[in-house]
Amino acid sequence: MSGLEEAQRVELTVAAVAPGGHCVARVDGQVVFVRHALPGERVVAEVTEVHRGFVRADAVAVLEAAPDRVAPPCPYARPGRCGGCDLQHVAPDAQLRWKAAVVREQLTRLGGLDEAECDALDVRVEALPGGPLGWRSRVRYAVDAAGRAGLLKHRSHEVVPVDRCLIAHPAIQELPVLTATGACWPDADAVETVASTGGDVAVTALAAGRTRVVSGPGRVRERAVGREWSLPASSFWQVHPAAADTLVGAVLELTGPRPGETAWDLYGGAGLFAAALADRVGEAGRVTLVEAAGDGVTAARENLRDLPRVEVVAARVETALARRRVTGPVDVVVLDPPRSGAGARVVRDVVAAGPRAVAYVACDPAAFARDLRVFTSLGWRLAALRGYDLFPMTQHVELVGLLLPD
Repeated sequence: MSGLEEAQRVELTVAAVAPGGHCVARVDGQVVFVRHALPGERVVAEVTEVHRGFVRADAVAVLEAAPDRVAPPCPYARPGRCGGCDLQHVAPDAQLRWKAAVVREQLTRLGGLDEAECDALDVRVEALPGGPLGWRSRVRYAVDAAGRAGLLKHRSHEVVPVDRCLIAHPAIQELPVLTATGACWPDADAVETVASTGGDVAVTALAAGRTRVVSGPGRVRERAVGREWSLPASSFWQVHPAAADTLVGAVLELTGPRPGETAWDLYGGAGLFAAALADRVGEAGRVTLVEAAGDGVTAARENLRDLPRVEVVAARVETALARRRVTGPVDVVVLDPPRSGAGARVVRDVVAAGPRAVAYVACDPAAFARDLRVFTSLGWRLAALRGYDLFPMTQHVELVGLLLPD
């Protein structure tokens, strides 16, 4: 057990970046994961959690600052306050290098790649248009016992009432949702806001598992891959306005779907990748989309009804593969699993179908790396990797990997 105690303050030197928006430090041989710090800094850190083998801490004073440190633009991006933004204290260009370093560490530690293989992949993270603020098109505010809408502290259910979220889309920032505007939500557990790429702005309140439209349309329009999409305001869609087209562009460039081919879009949601694949494989091709969430299945069937070559299968991906509701042969597979990853069972079934290429879209480098290890154990290799900063100011990063049989 650590000799450090919760709320204790300790002076330490910060080392390398780590997943979760932390940097690693050591005190008397004890591992300390420090937020609000940068590699190379000398800081005073306050312990927030004590665990067997490591502790968590926040840098509450900076004694020697790193060159990449900047003043956080948001007054709530501080220790003990909002936990939504992990990297506001890091210069934008350095945030990209930070995320690339985390990806590389996960690929070597969890994915089994060596340093030479990472060098060959040229791991980097690209910024999207629009800058680091005002990009988030969907914001969910938690509501406290007093009916105030706000954001959660890091690793906590405690609500921090805020007067503005600077990473939110400007149209969301102007909504009368927060306490500063006089709003109160005594009957809501959460408030969801949307500013869609189709120009719709909506507010919904969630209470006891039910959703109520407060203002704006119940369905919003999104524009991507040359199409207009219609879906419920509370449905999943990428939160960065440039994300959908960026990810589709990467998938198509890496896999190169050809006319007449067969493709699978697994964890397909509303059908973003399926629509783009259908356009590439043409009338002689075939696309199968598999999705488990009911609202995603409904959205896919409604939005892709003009594409008869797309079949929508309502099922969990592992179930659809195991029970042969979707069967090979297949040429191209797009895997876009949840944060937990696809898992060994799905990877094995995908490989068994014999595709010539798999595009893996990942929102968690650790889950991607674990699944990569399964692919490589089955004789596949990671041929290319793209990283995108879909979530500026946070520790999150999106990856698109191209996997090929050796």
